[in-house]
Amino acid sequence: MKGRDLLIYLAIKYRGVWNDIYSAISKKESVDSSNVEKLVSSLKCQTLTILDENYPESFKTIYHPPFVLFYYGNIDLLSDYKKNVAVIGSREYSDYGKAMTEKIVREIADKVIIVSGLAKGIDSISHRQCLAYKGQAVAILGSGIDNCYPKENRDLYEEIKKNHLLISEYPGDSDARKENFPERNRLIAASSNAVVVTEAKAKSGTIITVGHMLDLGREVLCVPHRADEGSQCNRLIAGGATLVENGEDVLFAIR
Repeated sequence: MKGRDLLIYLAIKYRGVWNDIYSAISKKESVDSSNVEKLVSSLKCQTLTILDENYPESFKTIYHPPFVLFYYGNIDLLSDYKKNVAVIGSREYSDYGKAMTEKIVREIADKVIIVSGLAKGIDSISHRQCLAYKGQAVAILGSGIDNCYPKENRDLYEEIKKNHLLISEYPGDSDARKENFPERNRLIAASSNAVVVTEAKAKSGTIITVGHMLDLGREVLCVPHRADEGSQCNRLIAGGATLVENGEDVLFAIR
């Protein structure tokens, strides 16, 4: 039995939950090789394991590097994180946040690969603008690779799946569990040279991604907001994040 097949089997069995997979490996859980072959061959998507030569180098250094990545599309979009910029923000957004997301993505879409999380709000706006301006998109899911979440993003999901890169550490139709999304955010960070936060509320999961970026020593770029809005962007800028107002600012920060 190949080591990569065993990892894929365990990732499917334990629905991509890192601690459960690690525990099974540590305990040398016994498996039936015929079951492994059957389960692995049943996959619709492609797979990349931590044992494979083309596993992204930037993923190897993060907390809990995924044992298996399930994906559709062009995995080469993760071959060099320095070419990638994440554009993310809150699910609830203002007209200003939407406009600034569209402006920045429009101005950088032909120069970098745009990474985001396919979530409602700023993530969706980022992906749509990237596709509208013929950019290359990477969508990192907090649900199973075959589970489009949220459902209203089905068109985005299908377009990115077909022509870009759709990726998840969760197999098949695994549920979009609440705890998956902070885990997903570490992969957004690992995939990107910089993160652009165009809008972030007080309890936004965006701040988790920012934390991962700082851990990796990468650029955090934020769009300024009005002082009376209580924006996390302003607080991040006050704490040392780079203020950006347009695509040129983003490209200057990462050059």
